[in-house]
Amino acid sequence: MSKIPLTAIADQLPRAWNSTVVGRAAGANLKVLRMDDAAYPDESHDFDEALLVLDGCMRLDLQGQVTEVNAGEVFIVPAGVPHAVAPGSHGTLVIIDR
Repeated sequence: MSKIPLTAIADQLPRAWNSTVVGRAAGANLKVLRMDDAAYPDESHDFDEALLVLDGCMRLDLQGQVTEVNAGEVFIVPAGVPHAVAPGSHGTLVIIDR
């Protein structure tokens, strides 16, 4: 067991929007990434996905409706729902998924 420095790991990633798995708990992946103000394209999954903003703000685009998820907030995207990230998103994002 050890602490995981999430923001430090995100800061050291070679590219923004390129997540890395930092651990697993209860069968779920715990990933971290750095957002850099650029958009991220539409995607959907066959599982629910939790998006937790550690610092900054993620502008989550759900079928044309943009919702701001701020530091300390989490948004759970249900399985099968297309989602993207709108420009202006920045900071550190934790993704919990399969």
